[in-house]
Amino acid sequence: MHKVMALDVGTKRIGIALSDYLQIIAIPHSVISRQPENKAIEEIVKIANENRVEKIVVGVPKNMDDTIGYQAQDCIDFSQKIIGFDIILEDERLTSEEAEERLRERKVDFRKNKGLVDIESACVILEQYLGR
Repeated sequence: MHKVMALDVGTKRIGIALSDYLQIIAIPHSVISRQPENKAIEEIVKIANENRVEKIVVGVPKNMDDTIGYQAQDCIDFSQKIIGFDIILEDERLTSEEAEERLRERKVDFRKNKGLVDIESACVILEQYLGR
């Protein structure tokens, strides 16, 4: 069996979550810097290889009218640079809000560490994908 990785790609950071081998549970993994981009890609590939990942789910923040805006196109463009894995694009509208709500419910103060929101958002993206 293989794991699935999810990425919440932002302009500064990338949140990462991994599934279990049964592809049922989303597990928070880490947050990495987006820049320099080639180093970010290398780190994603390294984590994926270390964890026996075959599929990478990349969150794409579509506009509310279902169109592709600048941020969504940036995520698509970034995903195309990840070679050697099945790349799945997942609509991630409102995942940051859901991630923040989950962290608030657990009484986690994320105001000074936005990376926590990125990781939790990656979990939300992965859960959406695994739930189908």
